Amino acid sequence: MKAVSFVSDGESTLSPHIYDAILRGKSNGLDMALGTNGFALKDEKLEEILPALTYLRFNISAGIPERYSYIHGVDEKTFHKVVNTIQKAVEVKNKLNLEVTIGLQMVLMPEFIEDVIPLAELGKKLGVDYFVIKHCSDDEDSSLGVDYDKYDENLFSVLQNAEKLSTETYMVKAKWSKILSKGKRSYCKCFGPPFILQMSGSGLVAPCGMLFNDKYKDKFHIGNITETSFKELWQSERYWEVMNRIASSGFDARTDCGTLCLQHKVNEFLWEVKKGKDLLNTEVDSKPMHVNFI
Repeated sequence: MKAVSFVSDGESTLSPHIYDAILRGKSNGLDMALGTNGFALKDEKLEEILPALTYLRFNISAGIPERYSYIHGVDEKTFHKVVNTIQKAVEVKNKLNLEVTIGLQMVLMPEFIEDVIPLAELGKKLGVDYFVIKHCSDDEDSSLGVDYDKYDENLFSVLQNAEKLSTETYMVKAKWSKILSKGKRSYCKCFGPPFILQMSGSGLVAPCGMLFNDKYKDKFHIGNITETSFKELWQSERYWEVMNRIASSGFDARTDCGTLCLQHKVNEFLWEVKKGKDLLNTEVDSKPMHVNFI
């Protein structure tokens, strides 16, 4: 294990233990990261946890109060609290001269394209390091009904204009490779989870968050850390039984999985390697940022 990212299948900051967990992980030599909506994040804890974090990401989908209220389904006062917390995080980073990366992430539904530019401008004003615009993932049953054909040229021009707001200290970036994929996969087997495994807030360990549901218990659940240590689960026969199943011809990621999952880019790379392509570049001057999370 190299790194733990608390991005959660819920809101991690609702746990009173989140702050101790970040500090304990860091003291044990792990890179630690947190993704949060920012509302329950305690401002008074920022000076304590920011030195222990590699990155702090705020999940936010609109840059003005009324649109934030509509998209997130909360009171406009929530927007002001979140923005204030982001601002305080930036202030703490600058005051303590920390290396932690602070950013904003927008999950973009095509119908919310008008909210991209205001949010990009807000990120620049707040002084965060980056603003990333990502697709909306759907589950294997298409429960959200995301129409990937609507990620079209009209949307592209807005994203390109948002990226033009980038400066030497602020990066605006759309996840083009996933947005342009239209939710389609080039691979049929899943090789990613041994490199980036997901764990539910309940302690359940499974290949990915989309397989947390109880209906996948017999085929894909590896175990639970409240009953068995992660090390024991990782070393178990059950672990490789599940990993081998999703990498077998009896599993088809194109039909058995939701769209554009966390492991998607890892799988694209590993699929090409599996087919014999030499994609590893060993002649690099330096490692990329946050390498332990890749």
